[in-house]
Order: sequence, then C-alpha cells, then structure tokens
Amino acid sequence: MAIFTSTYSPSLFSVFPSAPLHKTPISRLSTKTLIPNSTAAAATTSIPSKKVLVPIGFGTEEMEAVILVDVMRRAGAEVTVASVEKELEIEASGGTRIVADTSISTCEDQIFDLVALPGGMPGSARLRDCKILQEITSKQAEAKRLYGAICAAPAVTLLPWGLLRRKHSTCHPAFMDKLPTFWTVKANIHISKELTTSRGPGTSFEFSIALVDQLFGESVAKDIGELLLMKTADKSSRKQEFNDVSWSLDHIPRVLIPVANGTQEIELVTIVDILRRANVDVVIASVGRSKKILASRGTKIVADKLIKDAAESIYDLIILPGGAGAERLQKSKLLKKLLKEQESAGRIYGAMCSSTEILHGQGLLKDKRATAHPSLISNLNEKVIDASEVIIDGKLITSNGLATAIDFALAIVDKLFGHERARSVAEGLVFEYPKR
Repeated sequence: MAIFTSTYSPSLFSVFPSAPLHKTPISRLSTKTLIPNSTAAAATTSIPSKKVLVPIGFGTEEMEAVILVDVMRRAGAEVTVASVEKELEIEASGGTRIVADTSISTCEDQIFDLVALPGGMPGSARLRDCKILQEITSKQAEAKRLYGAICAAPAVTLLPWGLLRRKHSTCHPAFMDKLPTFWTVKANIHISKELTTSRGPGTSFEFSIALVDQLFGESVAKDIGELLLMKTADKSSRKQEFNDVSWSLDHIPRVLIPVANGTQEIELVTIVDILRRANVDVVIASVGRSKKILASRGTKIVADKLIKDAAESIYDLIILPGGAGAERLQKSKLLKKLLKEQESAGRIYGAMCSSTEILHGQGLLKDKRATAHPSLISNLNEKVIDASEVIIDGKLITSNGLATAIDFALAIVDKLFGHERARSVAEGLVFEYPKR
C-alpha cells in the first residue's frame, strides 16, 4: 500500500525547521505587500469554492480550531464551524469562548471537501462521542474525501472510530502510546492518502497549510504561508531585546487584552492560550457595547468583560492584538487612557501587527525600538526594526503578527517566568523553542 508522507519546501516552512522537502518543488511567487486582512492570491478566485467542516466542543483546543478556520478562509474555502454540543457557544480548553456557526445536526446531509478535527481535551472526547460527527467523518473516509485531525484527536477521536486503520499517523506526544506502534509516525505532520494528522497547537500552521495544499494546490499554499509571515528560517532572528530590564513579579501576572470587531483571531487566541498555559491571569475585554465580537476572519468570540468593567483593575501588562479591529481600538478613549497610565506607571505594554500604530499615535514608541506588520513599517518611527519577529525594548514588546504570535507569547512567558518555563510551555505546544 502506498503511503504519501507530507513534506514541504524550506522557503515556506522554515519556521518549522524539522519539516523535510516536498517531493515536488514549490515555485517561488513574486514579492508583494502582505496585508493581514487581504485575501489569498488572485489565482484562488478562479478556483471553485471548497467546503470545509471544523467541529468544536467543550474543551476543544482553541489555537488549533481558530488557526485552521482562519487559514482555510484565507485560501477561499467555505468553512462551517459546527458545535457538537447543545449550545453554539463553547468554552475551549484554555478558557476562550467561541461561538460556532451552526449545530452539527445541520451538517449531516452535506458533503464536504474536508472534515478537519481540532484536538484538545476534553474536546477530542466530546467530538468522539458525537454520533452525527462520527457518521459524517466515516462517510468522508469511505468516499476517500479529505479528512484530518490534530493533537489528541487522532488517538482519542479517529482511532475509536476505526478511521486510522492501516494508515500511518501522528498525534500529540502525550497520546502517542495510544496509537498502534507499527503505524505511528513521529513527525509534525503526516499525510496518508486522504488522511492528514498533526501533533499540536505549535504545528497548527503547518497542518492547515498542508490541507490548503491538498485542496487548492501548492502555489496557493505558498501564498498563504507568506501572508501568515511563515518565513523566518533563523531561530536566532526571531527575537531581539534592547535595554534589558526585569519583568519578574511577586504575584500571578495580570494581563489585559482589549478586542473589537475585526480583531485578528489568530493573534488574540494564541496569546491568550499560551499565557494561560503559563498560569497568567488573562482578561479579554471588548471595547464595544457587547462582549461578543466578530473577528477578522469570521470567528465569533466572547470577551470576558467590557472595557469599562476591566478598567477597574490594574494590569501588569496590556497587549493589543492587530487586525482591522485596531482601528476600533484606536477610537476607545478609555483604552488610550489605560495605555498612557500603563506607560507612566512603568508597567509593561505591547502590540502586534497593525496595532503598533496605536502605540505610535500615542507617542508610546518614542525613543523605543519596535516592529510591526511589514506593510506598516514605513509608517512608524526611525527605530522600527523589520529584521526580527519580536522586539523587546525595556517594558515594551512588539511583533509582526499572525504566525509570529507564538514566538511573541513565549517571549512574554520567558520575561515573566524565565527561559525554562517558556521552554516547558513550548514543549506542550509541540513548538521548537530556541535554547539560550
């Protein structure tokens, strides 16, 4: 039986240095400005829409679900996020509340080009116990249409359904012993005919791009990888630090993350997920009238508080995610006040992607080195650096955004708790974190 193992060009997947080469070289696309909310390459507009099902349940791993949905929608897929619960709103494994588009019961008579299962616990078990989802995925496999799973889902969900039979697969290291030894592959990602499996939150981009490749082709996958800023090969260039000062605290750190309609969901969810893994008290606060926001790629997220209620507390760190929501954040007078107070009190603050412009507009980048999305670098001051994904200057931290969000969040963990804590969190993500 022929087994196809997924491998990719280092120019696209060098952020995942363990990935080997693709059997067919990926052609290099022309350089262009990479706008976070732009659509995929113009070539994708001529490709018929592909239907993708992403089921979620209580305890689903939020990074895996949100990155998958975002990447698929960038490629032009029609993505349905379906809840396997009675409710559409679910609390993910890291506490982020996500609202599905529909119930899984509305999907049982539909045909999908791809069914992709995020992992997490108990999310993978909740998916496993959903009979409708089992039937949909089994029919998908029988028809030899694409299906995939990441993290715990290959072992906890697909294996009991019999959908790994005679297929090589991988999963999160914590669940590898549940897979049949002869068929187990220790790789970040593996493709066995119509089945694609992957290891964890830290391999979510690679997993999603592999699925884009199979649905839309290599050139589209290459283009989306560039849009996501998945392009840094040298691990030492991921982060630069200037004016090194201690961020250590004598209490559990409190972090405020303001959000609005249009906030970039990958950046938001990645920061929240990773910081909460490190035992940081994170508050997501909406600057709008409702706690419910519609993120830049259509993911529906429920904030923990409104900004007026969150403002009653003091935070050790305020982080602004990017996306089109940055324009709405910039209009919040209360948020501007909180940021000014944060800087005046000598507390930590930072921004990703397009939100670095908010700090610039308030004079909070004065005499500071910072970075932003490549399309915005020329709009900021002369100390802006575009050679690294994450820049720390004293108590300011900034990042390019999107796929660099993992490095950004781990850099915060490193500063707050030390290098070993950051490496430990990265290990749980299945993400390679540089040694000192």
